[in-house]
Amino acid sequence: MPETKYTADEMMTIAAARMIRNGASCFVGIGLPSAAANLARLTHAPDTVLIYESGCIGTKPTVLPLSIGDGELSETAEAVVSIPEIFSYWLQGGRIDLGFLGAAQIDHFANINSTVIGDYQKPSVRLPGAGGAPEIAASSKEVLITLRQNKRAFVDKLDFVTSGGHFSGGDSRAKMGLPGRGPVAVITDLGILTPDPATKELTLASVHPGVTVERVVDATGWPLKVGAQVAITKAPTETELAVLRDLNERTARAHAGQA
Repeated sequence: MPETKYTADEMMTIAAARMIRNGASCFVGIGLPSAAANLARLTHAPDTVLIYESGCIGTKPTVLPLSIGDGELSETAEAVVSIPEIFSYWLQGGRIDLGFLGAAQIDHFANINSTVIGDYQKPSVRLPGAGGAPEIAASSKEVLITLRQNKRAFVDKLDFVTSGGHFSGGDSRAKMGLPGRGPVAVITDLGILTPDPATKELTLASVHPGVTVERVVDATGWPLKVGAQVAITKAPTETELAVLRDLNERTARAHAGQA
């Protein structure tokens, strides 16, 4: 039987989707996190409650939203509330099981930058900014982060700290009084990194099929810690690929000329 072909982005999205538990309340960012969260909803986690910072609760979009203000979110939501309620009652109130974020840069303690590349006063690239990411990172019970892995994104020192992960490592997050466990996994196009239980430094836990440990280390801007036993991520199933590709195709058709 011929092996099913898939792209690195498809592997990353599917690996991230698998980490979403059925029934969890999930605060979703736009982009890769949104694709993974909706894939989970359409496959193994149909009872997951997707929440976007625009105030949409229990949304079930038929296509991926272009932004948090996309009408597709409110039109398919079970409820729409104000932004202050989303943040003060739901997020800061401890009612979010899982926060799902993307980033432009990440460091070895899973702190992330989505603000600027380069000097803040004269950046080479000005990014979309924080949005709700700092609060999601601070108040969700757990946090997942997904981004493509290369030395420009995985840096020893962030150009700007937008959202705190495990800060300076160890018990630094707990000392700040932040609730929840913080980032529990970083899912990339090469593998999966998880924080060391004691130091909280990101450690390579799994490589995707066909990817070597050396390749992941070479794509990281600091000396990456490698777990004693590095697993191989399960390859995408035909069902997972079919659902994801159908979702992406519907999205492309719906947004043709709008992006």
